[in-house]
Amino acid sequence: MTTETTTIPSASTLGFQNGNLRKKLRLGEGLVEASLFVVGFLTVFVTVSIVIVLGDQALLFFNDPQVGFREFFLTTQWQPAIGQFGIWALVSATLTTSAIAMLVALPLGMSAAIYLSEYASPRARAILKPVLEILAGIPTVVYGYFALLFVTPILRNLIGQETLGVYNMLSAGIVMGIMILPLISSMSEDALSAVPNSLREAAYAMGATPFEASTQVILPAALSGIGAAIIVGISRAVGETMIVAVASGATSRFSFNPLDAAETMTAHIARISGGDLSYNTIDYNSLFAIALVLFVVTLVLNLVSQWIVAKFREQYE
Repeated sequence: MTTETTTIPSASTLGFQNGNLRKKLRLGEGLVEASLFVVGFLTVFVTVSIVIVLGDQALLFFNDPQVGFREFFLTTQWQPAIGQFGIWALVSATLTTSAIAMLVALPLGMSAAIYLSEYASPRARAILKPVLEILAGIPTVVYGYFALLFVTPILRNLIGQETLGVYNMLSAGIVMGIMILPLISSMSEDALSAVPNSLREAAYAMGATPFEASTQVILPAALSGIGAAIIVGISRAVGETMIVAVASGATSRFSFNPLDAAETMTAHIARISGGDLSYNTIDYNSLFAIALVLFVVTLVLNLVSQWIVAKFREQYE
């Protein structure tokens, strides 16, 4: 027989190994802290730089004798060729398409999130969630032509060729809702999954059905995360460009009728900036004023999202 001997590390060897491990951990923590500092610095730097660049050009626009703050914010006609610069002609289309998108994405996204979190088996969740998130990887210009060439003909057959034109806010809003569906469902599902199982078990112990537990216990407990998902979805819809540029039309019109063709702020910027605009003209500077308004709107939405998370976050022991 052969006798195997086991070598027991000495105390000095273990101490040396533990010391190396502690050094590696400290080095890793230092790299993480440095990365967080760099990300924070870049965030502040980029935000301030955007405000300075947009604000500098926007001031040139507002200082022009043809336009002022009052006309820009309180009128509803946007026709730069004849000196009309009412931002509400573009804001109305932006709000309309974003509202349609949320009407599509919110119920579907929340239903998908509740199913994935509370009903789906681990195998089904592993299959369905990546499939759903494929929608997030489709280029938005493809979504735009999908709205124009597929969704719009269907809607025109249902509503009427005379009632609904080739370009309209309805089809653009519907496809925008499909685009942001994975965003809302994924963030909401993460918020629902983060709710402690003890709340589910307590609800079932009280005789609640899975649907009652999901809607009356789990959903309110995840309200902060769901609210943040909704605000982020709205911000994503407001900032969308290619879908509305392709499918919504290029008519600057103050209208909340989804059957009309109208141009959003982002679509107008994309269309006009690609033309032959002379530098430092009023048309050129108006793009920066629109972009500044759009930036402020999305920034406010993001701040509201953070406030909702902090205000309604549930703390569990």
